[in-house]
Amino acid sequence: MRVFASLLVAALAAATPLTAQMVADVKFQPGNYGTMVSGTITGDEYFDYRLGANAGQQMFVELAVAGTNGTGTVYFNILPPGSTGEAIYNSSINGNTTTIDLPSKGDYTIRVYLMGNDRDTGKTVGYNVDLSIQ
Repeated sequence: MRVFASLLVAALAAATPLTAQMVADVKFQPGNYGTMVSGTITGDEYFDYRLGANAGQQMFVELAVAGTNGTGTVYFNILPPGSTGEAIYNSSINGNTTTIDLPSKGDYTIRVYLMGNDRDTGKTVGYNVDLSIQ
């Protein structure tokens, strides 16, 4: 029975697709309150950009497609400090440009990801994210 359980766990682990996750800490140049980050993602990948902020500050985020071999369905979520995936902003629902008031101090995450056919068929999308905190 133990051998069967071990084989079952191994088979499930092998059958579960691994999702690539990339993370970068965003720092602004001295005297600046914003920056542009660029990248590409493919299929189920997502890219997390982390940046610190204080309660009461405003975060501006604008996401634009920079190139694609699909339809360019790239989106972002804003995750608050301590989030396990719950977003305080979802661009697939509310649009790829926002300014939001930040509720608490800590590290916020801008998660860039694909949806729909681009995600499901492993397409690659290039993007630019304009970020600022004031």
